[in-house]
Amino acid sequence: MKLILKLRNIQFSIAGLFWLIVMSCAAKERIVIQEQQYQTPVLIGKKDNPILRIKVTVPAGTSGNLTGLRLTLDGTTTVNDLNTVQVYYYGKDSLAGTMQTVNKPLFGAGTPQDNRITIDGSQVLNPGDHYFWVTVTLSEKADLQHLVDAQCTQLIINDEELRPKVNGDRIRQRIGVAVRQHGQDGVHTSRIPGLATTNKGTLLAIFDARYASARDLQGDMDIALHRSEDGGKTWQPMQIALDMGEWEGLPQKFNGVSDACILIDKNSDAIYIAGLWMHGVLDEDGNWVEHLNEQSENWNHQWRNKGSQPGYDVKQSAQFLITKSTDDGKTWSKPVNLTKMGKDKNWWLWAPAPGQGITLKDGTLVFPTQGRDETGETFSNITYSKDGGNTWKTSKPALQESTTECMAVELADGSVMLNMRANSNKGNEGAGNGRAVAVSHDLGEQWQVHSTSHQALQEPVCMASIIGCNYQLDGNMKHFLFFSNPNSKTKRHRMAIKVSADEGLNWSEYKPFLLDELNSRGYSCLTVIDNETIGILYESSQADMVFQAIKIKDLL
Repeated sequence: MKLILKLRNIQFSIAGLFWLIVMSCAAKERIVIQEQQYQTPVLIGKKDNPILRIKVTVPAGTSGNLTGLRLTLDGTTTVNDLNTVQVYYYGKDSLAGTMQTVNKPLFGAGTPQDNRITIDGSQVLNPGDHYFWVTVTLSEKADLQHLVDAQCTQLIINDEELRPKVNGDRIRQRIGVAVRQHGQDGVHTSRIPGLATTNKGTLLAIFDARYASARDLQGDMDIALHRSEDGGKTWQPMQIALDMGEWEGLPQKFNGVSDACILIDKNSDAIYIAGLWMHGVLDEDGNWVEHLNEQSENWNHQWRNKGSQPGYDVKQSAQFLITKSTDDGKTWSKPVNLTKMGKDKNWWLWAPAPGQGITLKDGTLVFPTQGRDETGETFSNITYSKDGGNTWKTSKPALQESTTECMAVELADGSVMLNMRANSNKGNEGAGNGRAVAVSHDLGEQWQVHSTSHQALQEPVCMASIIGCNYQLDGNMKHFLFFSNPNSKTKRHRMAIKVSADEGLNWSEYKPFLLDELNSRGYSCLTVIDNETIGILYESSQADMVFQAIKIKDLL
């Protein structure tokens, strides 16, 4: 009997030990690890570029200590593009901090020698969710056509090797350049991109240098630019193209210039930049505010209430300025005021539409423009010159609806298509959300609503870009249109490029080319770099201004 009891006790002890082991393993297995990638650019000139998010969920009654991560870089074109790999602990923060790692604890870092790297560190994991971000710092010589990819093969927690579950698609991120970052060159925020390729192949990137804040006019801001002579790989220091200084005794905060558009004359050495200048402030009733000084906090905007009014005087209306370069964008002339030449006296506003202008096949120079009519309603149109930029004429509004920022493109038949931001899209997440589109065969004397107007090219009400170029596909030369904007009806995210092979009648033949899926300010500008390459400068989730070069074959 005693022997039987002993055997039973041994059995119970073994069973108990077995269940302890099972329960212990179950507790470890309940630590859930998930990894996810996001389509964002990986940038030269930016210290930390997020490439992989790791979420560790520790159950109640359990804790852990993470001591290492093992990563594979198999999807990276070449590890020589990477200087270092870092891992930051974000605590319970997930996506909110992906632009900055300031004040985030560094778990560990290393320099990849091949496609495998282990990052060692120590992080206590209490019950709950914990987020880690894997980031990379690129070499200044990284190739703009290369891709970066990382996956976590193992996390070492409590000396156990645990494998993450993969959420979403695997993503190979494209390399770009952080042309403008927050606070760079003493500029608080760089906004409103324009991009053009000169006749010599130089890239000119223009933008608002908003020195004091991110806010729109009125404020202390100039039109600035960077030049690139190597296809966007490197950019020369910032220079100023339009700056009205302390005009008529008012401080620079009351002489801001904004919303620039750049135009390359394809038939001469002339390059033009147009910008909108505000002198002083009109109050909400349209009255000039007297006695402004550096301490004054008065503010109004040209699109807000009566911030710009009928007439030509600087105390009545915002002013349309233009500057010119004849040395490939190295220096710029004193600005010329075109307001009296191009503005209808009864209009409240006539302004450049930001981005890029075009040279038509017959040599006509065309700026996309916008304004407010005699009732204050917004419109889009074009402003053109047939005499090499000496005189300019403003067309009729393209549509009888509220539109603003626009860009023009010449179609194969010589007509001008105007693609416009439409205010009716605000809050419209259903049918009818789409860019407003009109076409003119006579430089805006008459406009026809395009069949795709409000039927294609969804938008969250934002500036966008459109360009055209010829490209040889399958042995045939074809004319393609390229369009960029936040590809969404709801918010400014999912920055993408779309392609049309039939003059804008259809945009669904080719899949949208996603560049940045996270939230941003959403403005962009496209240019043709060469016969094989498209360039884009855009406001990104990862920097104020990002440049990327994409091969046309990749877009198709």
